[in-house]
This record gives sequence, C-alpha cells and structure tokens, in this order.
Amino acid sequence: MKQRGTARQACLATLIAALLLAGTAARADAPKSITVATEGGYEPWNLTLPGGKLSGFEPELMEDLCRRMAVTCRLVVQNWDGMIAGLNAGKYDVIMDAIVITPERKKVVTFTEPYAETPASFIAVKGALLPPASGANRIIKLHDEEKEIRAAIAPLKAALKGKTIGIASGTVYTPFIDKYFKDVADIREYNNSADAILDLQLERIDAVFDDITFASSTLARPENSNLSFSGPQLGGPVWGEGEAMGLRHSDTDLKAMLDKAIRAALADGTVKKLSEKWFKTDVTP
Repeated sequence: MKQRGTARQACLATLIAALLLAGTAARADAPKSITVATEGGYEPWNLTLPGGKLSGFEPELMEDLCRRMAVTCRLVVQNWDGMIAGLNAGKYDVIMDAIVITPERKKVVTFTEPYAETPASFIAVKGALLPPASGANRIIKLHDEEKEIRAAIAPLKAALKGKTIGIASGTVYTPFIDKYFKDVADIREYNNSADAILDLQLERIDAVFDDITFASSTLARPENSNLSFSGPQLGGPVWGEGEAMGLRHSDTDLKAMLDKAIRAALADGTVKKLSEKWFKTDVTP
C-alpha cells in the first residue's frame, strides 16, 4: 500500500510538473512585442497627427488590446496596396486598417475576430447626383444574391451613367464597383481614399465610393462642405464578416491572444466607447 501510494504520488508529481512546463513553454512562445502596420491616413480609423504620431479609432483600440495582452506594440505606417504582401514578407506582425474579412483574403492571411462592421456609400458634390437617403431607406442590406443587388443599385447606376467613379485600390469595395458599375461608368483607382477625395474636389471624377466612417469624417471637414452622401448606404453580408486584424497563418499564438483581448474589449464596452468617440456611432459587430 505504501509503495503503491508513493508510486501514485510520484506519477501525480510528474504530471503536475509536465503541465507546469507546458504552461511555461506556451508563455515562452507568446510574443512579448509586436509590430502593427496601419495606413495612417484613413481617418478616423487611423490618422497621422502633426509630429508623426498615429491616432484614431484603431491605434487607440490597439493600445488597449496591447495593454490587455501585456505586450509592447509598435505602430508603423504602410500604404494599403502593399500591406498584405509586407505582412507575409515578415516586415510586421499585424495589419490593422479597417480590413474587411473576405473569403479571398482568408486564403493569404488569418483574421482575428471582427471588432467593427460598417456600410459604404457614394460621395459626390451636393446636388450633382442623388440626394442622401433618409429614414428606412438610409441603409440597404445586401447579401450575395445577384437579383437583389442589381435591383438595389439600379437608381445609383442610372445616376452614374457616363460618370467617373473613384475608389481606393485593393479594398473590399473595388471588385463590387468594377463588377456592377464599369458597364455604365469609368472606374479610376487610387492608392488611398484621400487622393480620390482630392480628385473629386478638383472635378477630375464625379463620385467616390468608400466606407461610411471614412466618408463621415471627410464630410465633416470645412473644406468638404460642398460634398455630401449620394443615395443610400450599402451594407450587410455583401461586404464580408466585418473589419478585423490580419496575421500570418502561422501566428496561431498571437491570434489567440488578440481574439481574447478583442472579446474582452467588446464585452466591457471599450470598443463601443471608442467607436462613438471617433465615428459618432456604434460600429461594434
């Protein structure tokens, strides 16, 4: 009996030691510092202040998440059109730039749980195309049904016939605009959304299509008081599962850490608070 008990205790001690070792190894594998790439010019999601400091909804949310994860975070600026390639080349660990989850992007990056979900809209000079929609017609929820989409955008296509549409290249909206509007309008792609707005002001294009939060921030600026939303906002599953951070497929430990921190920030209202601060509305998924 004594020898059996001693053997049992020895086995138990070995098991506990193994579990402790496994926990230590897991913590050792977890990153202590990460580099996060963002555009730094997609206001109010992210922006560059005078002096070079990054601010906006995403940098402030990232600061909160890094504090929860107890890791050091460094934010760097990267143009959107090279962001995913830079991630997979190892230039940084995370990309955070209002990136919508799509099946195509899942093939090249792993996404965290979404922290936002937003519709999109056209912007044009006031009175040039369609007036902003209001009430129940303000937001049209679209799925992947071809008939539903074509019926919803028919008035927009009629208004944009013969016009030029500006859009940032490589966004979730770019293939949508190419597919449904290139038969009636010229499509001009830009490296970033701010350049498209500049050309709209210079009357080089007739409309810009972009995320509603970027659009709202743009229209709030005094120099853009001549611009307005044109037609309804388009939202729903057509844009994917929501906005999230992108990581390399191999970074499973980092994904687990970020997912846990995002869930906590959603649960305690931090994401909602930052959303209302920067967007003046709640974009939590």
